[in-house]
Amino acid sequence: MATAAERNMAANLSLSKFGQATELKNRLWFTLGALIVYRLLSFVPLPGIDPRALATLFNTTQGGVLDFFNNFSGGALHRMSIVALGVMPYITASIVVQLSTSLSPQLNAIKKEGESGRKKLNQYTRYGTVGLTAIQAYGIAVGLESWGAGQGQSAVIDPGLLFRVVTVISLVGGTMFLMWLGEQITSRGIGNGVSLLIMSGILAQLPQTLGNALEGIRTGASSPLLVIGAIALVVGLILFICFMERAQRRVLIQYPKRQTQRGMMQADKSFLPLKINTANVIPPIFASSLLAMPLTITQFAGNHLSGQSRFGDFLISLNQWIGIDSPIYFVLYAAGIIFFSFFYTAVVFNPEETADNLKRYGGFIPGIRPGKNTEVYLDYVLTRITVVGAAYLTLICIVPEAVMPRHLVGFGGTSLLIVVNVTMDTVAQIQSHLLAHQYGDLIKKAKLKGGALRR
Repeated sequence: MATAAERNMAANLSLSKFGQATELKNRLWFTLGALIVYRLLSFVPLPGIDPRALATLFNTTQGGVLDFFNNFSGGALHRMSIVALGVMPYITASIVVQLSTSLSPQLNAIKKEGESGRKKLNQYTRYGTVGLTAIQAYGIAVGLESWGAGQGQSAVIDPGLLFRVVTVISLVGGTMFLMWLGEQITSRGIGNGVSLLIMSGILAQLPQTLGNALEGIRTGASSPLLVIGAIALVVGLILFICFMERAQRRVLIQYPKRQTQRGMMQADKSFLPLKINTANVIPPIFASSLLAMPLTITQFAGNHLSGQSRFGDFLISLNQWIGIDSPIYFVLYAAGIIFFSFFYTAVVFNPEETADNLKRYGGFIPGIRPGKNTEVYLDYVLTRITVVGAAYLTLICIVPEAVMPRHLVGFGGTSLLIVVNVTMDTVAQIQSHLLAHQYGDLIKKAKLKGGALRR
């Protein structure tokens, strides 16, 4: 057991190494600056919007689907800012492109071209992002014009074609800028840029969620025991998420005996770690993104066409059927999580390629013949643990959302899963940068000593 003095010494050494890692500090500052820019943009409203009327109308739909997706945008949707749609259209476009590579032989051939193929697919994703954002932006513009008409209020100062064009251009520009900002964070900062943008939006809504909880206690809408129970559930979920994200199935890999310097034959062995949740936080984000588009369009377009045609009444009914509190929504959400858990695991881990690499370097699984049998075995093991991972993600994302009150949506399982996962990944990247910096210092010292000895 390490003493308190040893732990303090190790912490001081880590802090000194962190202070010496100039590149890491620059990356952290860049990431922090990019997130600040994103938060500032979330307060820039769309041209032609009446903020007071918009806030009044949003209060009438509090706890609905808009409130749920507003949590992921960090309040940008509630303020109807130029980044109100966030990065959800970009995520939806990337889903479509990845699914297309599995279904289309032409796109699959492009994917196998290496770096050039990846750039082409990224370009297709950007084109799809523009198209999806434009469709959603036009639906929002049309819905804003008629939203609250029955109550004698309007969130738009001057409705018309000009407002719709400006709204589409502004929202498309905001989403494309966030997409570019996320890519810059990934390449020049720390962590996955898109995931960090989503996490920052969730964390930005956390104070408001706590305020809603305290306000509910003051007004009598929530009991103190309910809030205490929600906090206890959140703590339990965080611990459970941390445990499951570190859980692995370690497959023993044996290598043939090799002769050492002393003439002895020694067999090497290692472990192939397979995470229980190989897909990480991608399935809930993908499922939420796919549900965001139809729910947003039916919400705003239904408000515009309600009472004017049967189609408008149908959109309102459809939005209620698949709304955030409906059983159909939870079924669709769970189905999306399960599907993307298996789909993204198949994208990340290729049993055939892993089996070929093991065979090439002489590795084998004890009791399993190299080659095709190893591929079948790895696929079998991966499928079994993915079932557990998909069940875990579904449980985390569905049960708290169904149990928690709507005014405590910030404490939902999906939000906690994203925050904990992104935090763990970011911390792991920081540690890897510190380790690389430490090895770099050792190599420099070894070169200096070698030069001194030669002289």
